[in-house]
Amino acid sequence: MIWLSFIFALGFVSIHLFSKSLKLMKVLPRSRFLSVAGGISVAYVFLHLLPELSVFQKNLQGELKNSGLLFIESHIYLIAMIGLVVFYALENSVKVSKKKSKHVEKPKAAIGVFWLHIVSFTLYNGIIGYLLVREEYENSWGMTLFFIAMGVHFITNDKGLRATHLEDYDRYGRWLLAAAILIGWGIGAFTEVHEWIISMLTAFLVGGVILNVLKEELPEERESSLLAFCTGLISYSILLLLL
Repeated sequence: MIWLSFIFALGFVSIHLFSKSLKLMKVLPRSRFLSVAGGISVAYVFLHLLPELSVFQKNLQGELKNSGLLFIESHIYLIAMIGLVVFYALENSVKVSKKKSKHVEKPKAAIGVFWLHIVSFTLYNGIIGYLLVREEYENSWGMTLFFIAMGVHFITNDKGLRATHLEDYDRYGRWLLAAAILIGWGIGAFTEVHEWIISMLTAFLVGGVILNVLKEELPEERESSLLAFCTGLISYSILLLLL
């Protein structure tokens, strides 16, 4: 399925480069589609990625006993929590930076915070590109479901990053995030690593997705829709359970 994964990687790249042109991204108040997208991402995390972490943990028993990574065998979910905390810290730094420039008509984060934010999301995208190849899918449908869940998640992330960093995101950020997908895919396609690395990357991704979805859904100014969120969550959950 290497060619299918490459096509999906190009799909991710297209989302980052052209999501700004989507009509739904220009809808104010916030498009209901973005709430549906959040529901889809959460459903994928809780019904696919989290159960997979449990499998990883079982498979790792005894594999790391002679290394400094022994704790991962029993605490894989700790990595997921670290992923959540890392992205929470990033969002907090962005909020603090924007408050300092609130006197400006369109406040945005300081350039240093922008680069910290973008570098972190570049690594985040690289992990997704890598897992697009290295994740163990039962069939092409499994990879397709991953693509759909992460694709709509990228649309939501793009909306948030563009609103936070304005022209800096379009000038630099989206290109770096798009490139990170292809770099991650290339590493996954041409190298093979131990299962514990895949398990750590998956766990970190889980924490990141959960935080990034919730920070887009919960703030009052987002004008998100509970009905749309639940529609995406329930419909995608049914799809995951049936396939």
